[in-house]
Amino acid sequence: MRLASFQITNFRSINDSGLIDSTQITTILGRNDSGKSNLLRALHSLNPAEGIAELSPIKDFPRHRRLEECTGDTPVVFTRWSLDESEQAELAAILPRAAGVRHVTASRGYAAVRTAGFEGLGALSLDVSEIKGKVRKIVPAVKAAAEKVAEEAKAALDQEADLFDAAMIMSPDYIRWSAGAVKAAQALRKALAVAGAELSDKQEQMLGELEDMALAIANDAPALERAREWVVGKLPRFVYVDEYPALPGRQNIAEYLGREGWGQLTPEQQSFGRLCKVAGLDLRQLQALLEKNDQATRNQLVNRAGSVVTAEIRRLWKDRALKVRFNLDGQYLDTLVSDPNAAYEVEVNLEERSRGFQWFFSFYVAFFADTRGGRAEDAVLLLDEPGLHLHPHSQADLLAHLEKDFAGNQVIYTTHSPFMVPAHRLDAVRTASLSETAGTTVSNAAEGDERTLFPLKAALALSRMASEPVTQDAAKPLAATQEPVKPAPARPAKSAKSAETAKPEP
Repeated sequence: MRLASFQITNFRSINDSGLIDSTQITTILGRNDSGKSNLLRALHSLNPAEGIAELSPIKDFPRHRRLEECTGDTPVVFTRWSLDESEQAELAAILPRAAGVRHVTASRGYAAVRTAGFEGLGALSLDVSEIKGKVRKIVPAVKAAAEKVAEEAKAALDQEADLFDAAMIMSPDYIRWSAGAVKAAQALRKALAVAGAELSDKQEQMLGELEDMALAIANDAPALERAREWVVGKLPRFVYVDEYPALPGRQNIAEYLGREGWGQLTPEQQSFGRLCKVAGLDLRQLQALLEKNDQATRNQLVNRAGSVVTAEIRRLWKDRALKVRFNLDGQYLDTLVSDPNAAYEVEVNLEERSRGFQWFFSFYVAFFADTRGGRAEDAVLLLDEPGLHLHPHSQADLLAHLEKDFAGNQVIYTTHSPFMVPAHRLDAVRTASLSETAGTTVSNAAEGDERTLFPLKAALALSRMASEPVTQDAAKPLAATQEPVKPAPARPAKSAKSAETAKPEP
């Protein structure tokens, strides 16, 4: 399932965001305090990784409205999803009349309840004239067959024929009608068998068609409920991230394993666990080797892990080619980073690197681990202002990383940085605006005031500058393009007499 669009209502600064189109990468631009984060928080509540929970009216319902207006059914999130061919077939197997459905919806309100819907689902309908025509042929045939059986069986067969005729009279309540029709058809078959009477093949076929039609209607209600449960069960998880836990450069392996066994890992230790997963390090194996005093094998394992992480960091971190090395110190594992291309290769602990690199490293570790068999695999990633601490060029690298390395995820992120705006795919850009009367609204056409649109305009200008060729004249330094100034030719010296009689030159 792929998120095609979503709409947020009745949540914090949002009265009605409007329908927001979603692509593989969706960028939401907006000024500070325009409600961008509220959009992500509300969307996250539809299917968070930790499980759905009730929303708080006191905290989440718009402050300018009365609390009495908020109930458990007050809508908050509406989403529209597109199905691939295999999902369409799976849905049609559960609910036959959903064979042509290509889009489904999922919604929630303030209560911890989700509802599902189906676009293009045909309504329950029956051809009344066709049913009447078949009944007119079946009932007389049954009565005619009753004339040929014993007297004691004739009355019972006539009675069942009349009951069948009455049960087949259509009712506006199709579900109730179908239950009676199925029961009457089965009773009629039983009476025919008891009396030893038979219908013609054509009449038997019509009776079977009526019975199948009634059964399909009777089974529709439970099938519809199963289909709704299927939609909710197929929803991808939403992972919302606004901060990334710091990843300490020194960790106690024994302490980590002990807290992991009790399920009491701190956020920093959880990040450390993800780092070990990315690096391919088995901490229990390292501990077992320590107990055997096999330092050589331990060092070989951490050296290999450092090479794996270094290769990925160099692919993603374009600022400079850094080297990551893991060092074992008894029970401790240190993460060290150095710059091998510098004049003096200084190796420092991860915590001593720049804040921007620490952020990028934590982001890479968290999502590399979580999107490969972790909680974010096939999830919709909701990122609030990613890359704030990064250099502009590194922000552009982060954007390329999101587009290239998260093909299995949809990514929706907020930003006000020109370098995080995908100028090459403007169809993915949305703009959020805030007004006193309407609250937070979102435009799919990138509309807004000057401050809202500034990152987009700047991104387009930067993209245009990068694509324009530099002319040769423009590339020359100014001094090289100027003609050298030639000194004036020297004039012969004049005598005093001639100087007196000489006329002044005009």
